Amino acid sequence: MHISNEYLYEEDKKNYLPTFKRFPLAFIKGKGSRLWDADGKEYIDMLAGIAVNNLGHCHPKVVGAVQDQAAVLMHISNFFVSPPQVAVSKLLVDLTGLKHVFLTNSGAESVEGAIKIARKYASTHNKGGEIISMKNSFHGRTLATIATGQKKYQQGFAPIPEGFSQVAFNDIDALQAAINENTAAVILEPIQGEGGIIPAEKKYLQQGRGLCDRNNVLLIFDEIQCGVGRTGKIFAKEHFGIQPDIMTLAKGLGGGVPIGAFLCNEKVGNAIDFGDHGTTFGGNPLASAAALATLKAIHEEGLVERALQKGNWIIKTIESWKTKHPMIRGVRGMGLMIGIVLDRPAAPLVKALLDDGIIVNGTAESVIRLVPPLNIPDEDVDTVLGKLERLIESIEQNEKK
Repeated sequence: MHISNEYLYEEDKKNYLPTFKRFPLAFIKGKGSRLWDADGKEYIDMLAGIAVNNLGHCHPKVVGAVQDQAAVLMHISNFFVSPPQVAVSKLLVDLTGLKHVFLTNSGAESVEGAIKIARKYASTHNKGGEIISMKNSFHGRTLATIATGQKKYQQGFAPIPEGFSQVAFNDIDALQAAINENTAAVILEPIQGEGGIIPAEKKYLQQGRGLCDRNNVLLIFDEIQCGVGRTGKIFAKEHFGIQPDIMTLAKGLGGGVPIGAFLCNEKVGNAIDFGDHGTTFGGNPLASAAALATLKAIHEEGLVERALQKGNWIIKTIESWKTKHPMIRGVRGMGLMIGIVLDRPAAPLVKALLDDGIIVNGTAESVIRLVPPLNIPDEDVDTVLGKLERLIESIEQNEKK
């Protein structure tokens, strides 16, 4: 019996909690920037599992590391140490310039940990524990992380945890007005992802860093989506020349294997005592081996630089369309984290591209998000740009009739 897209989609609906509005597709194989569904159709993946597969699908170095580690040791608990965890921890500390790392299972868990250690630091300095986040931000789906995020994700889940407030992004006056003696930390994405691929302004981050320093408030950077080479720097903070007190990672860190991390500087680490935090699976040997292989491959293959070059190419190409395609309002982003701003909802174009074998997604209602593998071949980028422009031309021509 052929296991088709339709069969798998219908079986999924019988059993899986209906929290995802899925496309009626089941993918069964991936290689590089390509995916194949259960009916054998091939796709170019410009979404990369939502900025997770920075090395594409089934990169041989990650596959080899996972296979080798799985045959030796997968899990031991954090009562003990393992060579892969020691190695990836040292590498992350070296790459970030921060002092301590804690390995997690996901981005939401990383943000939860960042909030906890920020509040612990504040308590040791007799400060309140309020966390200020940015409007249109996204930091996860747990109760604490939705308290930092968009209101639409909070509906139906009251009571929402207390001690959280929001201000407008890139508005230093609003941030200054919000900081008070009860403020423990400010958390923000250097580039908002779900908010529509909106980069922070360099001056804003510099002034924000100064505000935090003067008020003994911690600055947390959420680099879960924009980190690990995605923006043309190994971490987006390098574009701005700003060092946060705490930084969160996940998504691209494991090459497709679930792993996250939060890192902090020495003053924050000094506030932590034994037993203040923990995790069962975080940083296990298998996930740590995958992360170590991912970080090494990104460096060895020069993918950070390639992400910057390819991103500039895509952005300049789409910018050049604006004069002839009024549907395009703009394009923004850094490296291979790109948002195409439309004058209409993005969902119909996302569906049309999917039908044409191109995987993208829509965010912030009217933005097409492109976050492909960092090693996507030039010919695939060229194909995607060609199909996207032809789709836009077709829609605009039909509207003129």
